Amino acid sequence: MADIDYFFATLSPYSYLAGMRLEEVAAKHGATIAYKPLDIIALFGRTGGVPPKDRHPSRIQYRAQELVRQSKKAGMEFNLQPAHWPTNAAPSSYAVIAAIQDGSGDVGKLCHSILRACWAEDKDIAQDDVIRDCLTGAGFDPSLADSGLLVGAETYAANLEEAVDRGVFGAPFYITQDDQRFWGQDRLEDLDQHLTTMKG
Repeated sequence: MADIDYFFATLSPYSYLAGMRLEEVAAKHGATIAYKPLDIIALFGRTGGVPPKDRHPSRIQYRAQELVRQSKKAGMEFNLQPAHWPTNAAPSSYAVIAAIQDGSGDVGKLCHSILRACWAEDKDIAQDDVIRDCLTGAGFDPSLADSGLLVGAETYAANLEEAVDRGVFGAPFYITQDDQRFWGQDRLEDLDQHLTTMKG
């Protein structure tokens, strides 16, 4: 069992704004990460959430302001209205799942490069060439984009079911071995402090 179960969506702007900070926290504590990409829109539907486009205008406006604020705070490039959002998140998620099973590269870097492609580089992460470039950049064989599609689909669906069962309702969402739950990239400091406490 991993020290941190990380539920995220390759289309989530807040997953993007987490950057590589989860990996930095894990490295600091010698903790392992289980990456669990999931269908965020399906998760909203299962847990009482509402897709961004269907929210009340006041929530949409606040989200727009908050995303820009958080990107500036993190010092990250960010496009509030990317050219290819929303798009089909399944192909990029399947690639992450295949990469996890392959184990030859850097999964954290892969996840961030996919998110960055969407939110900072105006690329369509449903496109094969974009996914292949991200795989290559993270040290994986780009042919992983074409492999394990059945396993990818099964795992993607299983991640959603696990998320619902374990109280996940948004992304990014982090769960520790002692079932402490942290929602949002702005809770990574709290996760860090909790892991320190767990060490005693």
